Amino acid sequence: MQIQLKVFRFDPENDEKPHHDTFTMECDPNDRILDLLEKVRSDFDGTLALRRSCAHGVCGSDAMRVNGRNYLACKVLVKQLNTAQITVEPILGLKVIKDLIVDMDPFFDHYKSIMPYLVNDEPLPADGKERLQSPEQQLRFEDTTKCILCAACTTSCPSFWSDGRYVGPAAIVNAHRFIFDSRDRAAKRRMDVLNEQSGVWRCRTAFNCTEACPREIKITQAIAEVKKALNTGRLV
Repeated sequence: MQIQLKVFRFDPENDEKPHHDTFTMECDPNDRILDLLEKVRSDFDGTLALRRSCAHGVCGSDAMRVNGRNYLACKVLVKQLNTAQITVEPILGLKVIKDLIVDMDPFFDHYKSIMPYLVNDEPLPADGKERLQSPEQQLRFEDTTKCILCAACTTSCPSFWSDGRYVGPAAIVNAHRFIFDSRDRAAKRRMDVLNEQSGVWRCRTAFNCTEACPREIKITQAIAEVKKALNTGRLV
C-alpha cells in the first residue's frame, strides 16, 4: 500500500520554528511506524532525528505521537491505524531537542524524586538469604513492575501538559511498586513526596495514561490505590 508519512521537524540550529515534512512511500500493512521512519532516514532524509534502541517494545526509547496518540513506534503497525495518512510527532510536555527527540531530564527527575529503589536497613534473615515474601505479597505490586519508563503515560496527561512540576503517572506507578512491596521500609517517605502540591492529587483521572501505556499497566488504578493509602494511612 502507499502511504503519506507526515513527520514533525525542528532543528534549533537551522529552524526558527517547527514544521512538518511529508514523505510518500510504499509499505506493507504489517510494517511498524519505526520501519517507516528508518525508511525515511535511509531513502529520503538521513538527518531525521529520533530515539530507538531494542526495537521490540522493551527499552521504551521510541515513544512518540502517532496520529495524535502516544505509542511506541516499534509496536504500532500501519494496519492498526487504518489510514494512509500518518502523522508522527514528538511526545508532548517536554522540550523538543531535535525532530522527534525530547529532553527527558524533567521526566527522570520526577522519577528519581520518589526513590525508585528498595529501602530496607534491617538486618538480613539469620540464614543470610534474601528477604522473602509470599506470592500474594508479590502480586500486590506486580502490575507496576512492568513500567519501562517510556514516558508515554506522563506525556499523555493533561495535568502534566498544564504544569510540568506534576510528578506524573510514571513516577506514581514506580512509587506504587515500592510502597506496596512488603520488603520495603520507605513507604511513608514516598507518600510524603506524593502528598505535596506537585504530587498525586494533581491527577484528574482522565485515563489517558492507562490508554497510552504500551505495557497495559492499570495506571489509573495504581494512582487511585496510592490516593487511598494517603487518605487511610493503610497499605492494603
